[in-house]
Amino acid sequence: MKKAQQMLKLEAVQAFDEVRLARIFKALGHPARLKIVRHLLLRDECICGDIVEQLPLAQSTVSQHLKILKEAGLIQGKISGPKTCYCINRHVWEPLFGCDWPPEIDRLR
Repeated sequence: MKKAQQMLKLEAVQAFDEVRLARIFKALGHPARLKIVRHLLLRDECICGDIVEQLPLAQSTVSQHLKILKEAGLIQGKISGPKTCYCINRHVWEPLFGCDWPPEIDRLR
């Protein structure tokens, strides 16, 4: 069973070409973006202002980091009036980290 799970993970990662994987890992290569991802993993969604309150960064800097994460496909942004609500893009995270969404993440909420 363990070998079958490893094969599924390998196939899932192989579904991403090297350019896309490089873009994803580059987006995760900045401490502020990792903090943003951690914040979003703990919530269903939130707006930029909520994230700004958690980081010692200007709103414009947070917006730029959100843009990079969104372009890499790691997060999604949904326009809600004058604001954008951001959330984790599970369709990207699930294949990278296994076939199932880690239950630990859902327990953290």
